[in-house]
Amino acid sequence: MSSQPATLHPAGAAERPAPVSGAAGYATRDVAALLGLSVTQVRALIRDGLLSPALGARGEYRFSFQDLILLRTAKALLAANVPRRRIRTALQKLQEQLPAGQPLTGVRITAQDHHVVVRDGQEVWNPESGQTLLDFQVADLEREASLIRHSGRKREESDLSAPLRQAPETAEAWYAQGCDLEADEDLEAALAAYRRALEIDPGLPDAHLNLGRLRHEMGDLAAAEDHYRAAAEAQPDEPTTAFNLGVVLQDRGRLAEAAAAYEQALALDGRFADAHYNLAGIHETLGRRQAAFRHLRTYKTLIGG
Repeated sequence: MSSQPATLHPAGAAERPAPVSGAAGYATRDVAALLGLSVTQVRALIRDGLLSPALGARGEYRFSFQDLILLRTAKALLAANVPRRRIRTALQKLQEQLPAGQPLTGVRITAQDHHVVVRDGQEVWNPESGQTLLDFQVADLEREASLIRHSGRKREESDLSAPLRQAPETAEAWYAQGCDLEADEDLEAALAAYRRALEIDPGLPDAHLNLGRLRHEMGDLAAAEDHYRAAAEAQPDEPTTAFNLGVVLQDRGRLAEAAAAYEQALALDGRFADAHYNLAGIHETLGRRQAAFRHLRTYKTLIGG
């Protein structure tokens, strides 16, 4: 089964997918059961142009793993009352906007104010218009800025009378301060606090985990991996650490190592839904169709979808 994105066509288009030989792909009935849809609903979504699965030797639909992702996404967007026309347009344009060959397993597609929003790592955009989320939410941002302006002077007066914060003395206290600074979105100060905690206690697992996550979000994958591994060595029974290590290894293209990390996370917590989801994507990329289907089915069960 190919891991390339499915080709989408407008509703009512005369173009039909070419038949494929053999029994590659998933059958309609299996897909319907996995996603909690009826066979009729799946076929209706195809007629609406939300995806165009391949055809088997007898003319039956055969769904790729990418098709499963598209169907699951379409179901969620419909439940959020996004119009079908808007879903179709967004998914079509998303296929064009993603780099060639990039699967959909790494992106998250959600609804916001009856629009479709795509999150791919640090990037957030509306595929219909190509606008980033900053442009997409400019009205909300303006309202929030107005509230800040009105409350700014009062907060400054309060800060003048507040006692100066004392520097922490223990690694745990520096770690706690880092968490507070993250909550205040002062990320550079949070990084410094976590580093200070590790200077005092180089084996503090939570500081390694949070520092690794911040470096990961900033795109420094090598540093993130080092911190995740240090956290795993200090606290080998923490599934979140194994999962985060899997994510950074997957981002670095080391799929076999990433799969092993996700398996370790699941060995520690079999109900870790996101580990099942990411592992399904890796198995699909590596051509392990049944394993991909099994993990995606477990993910669906765990999230109650």
